[in-house]
Amino acid sequence: MTRVVKIEKTGGPEVLKFETVKLDMPGPEEVLIEHKAIGLNFIDIYHRSGLYPVPLPSGIGAEGSGVIKKIGSRVKNFSVNDHIAYAGAPLGSYSSERIYPTKNLVKIPNYINFEIAATLMTKGLTAYYLLYKTYPVSANQTILFHAAAGGVGQIFCQWAKSLGCKVIGTVGSDEKVRTAKKNGCDFIINYSKENFAKKVLEITKDKGVPVVYDGVGKDTFEGSIECLAERGMMVSFGNSSGSVTNIDVKKIIQPKSIYLTRPTMWHYLGTKNELQDGADKLFENIKMGKIKVEILKKYKLEEVVQAHKDLEERKIIGPAIIVP
Repeated sequence: MTRVVKIEKTGGPEVLKFETVKLDMPGPEEVLIEHKAIGLNFIDIYHRSGLYPVPLPSGIGAEGSGVIKKIGSRVKNFSVNDHIAYAGAPLGSYSSERIYPTKNLVKIPNYINFEIAATLMTKGLTAYYLLYKTYPVSANQTILFHAAAGGVGQIFCQWAKSLGCKVIGTVGSDEKVRTAKKNGCDFIINYSKENFAKKVLEITKDKGVPVVYDGVGKDTFEGSIECLAERGMMVSFGNSSGSVTNIDVKKIIQPKSIYLTRPTMWHYLGTKNELQDGADKLFENIKMGKIKVEILKKYKLEEVVQAHKDLEERKIIGPAIIVP
């Protein structure tokens, strides 16, 4: 029997419920995965709370790693006992086992363990498409990344630094400054104490930055626009502080002819080749030591409610996983 976490209604962490189910055989292009580690991501909160609506009842969790135990009749590129990782729909990684389509699977190289793999498929591939696809950075550019001590931020800042960028990172507390510095930030701004837009303009000698990567949302949006250079790009890829609403194009976009985009992973990694290319580049950077990932905290599946509380309260500074 398989243990799964489901939601029947949206709300706080208390809506997460456990069930024990018996799984069917995988379909023709599906596999049965025994999870070894499960990624814990802020987007899981969006699904649980209803900010990103999903049909209910629903599983939850979009990222995991494990071993293939059974394969469907038309599966050709994967075999029983393969070590794999994945991210993306259908939701349901908060489980001891699950059935999953092969189109979003990648094989894990032998130098990547399950726990690291479970943190990379969302956070690492997000960093990949932001840096290489949404706004391809160039060496010697000065760029701004919000929440530099978070899970995506730690990977992103290391990767950007390895590409030759000067990275300005913002954090929300003094205790996160050291984390951001360790992961490659050249300049670190505590936006709970300083006006980050003013500081960025000081650093860039009033030129502004060509790109802002913003996963925070409401609290940082206006300041991000302020410190962009003319024809700069505002990359709004998350909203941990709340959604950005009521954008006045004439007031916000026109004065500096900026670009505003809201990227989604599967618009950049929607095909098998795109996904594999991104994963290969990510794994290679891990192998070369350009990106180092340290698991901050591990939760048991039974501790999922507490994990969500800690995530919402910003107690998790860096990658965390759930172990079935």
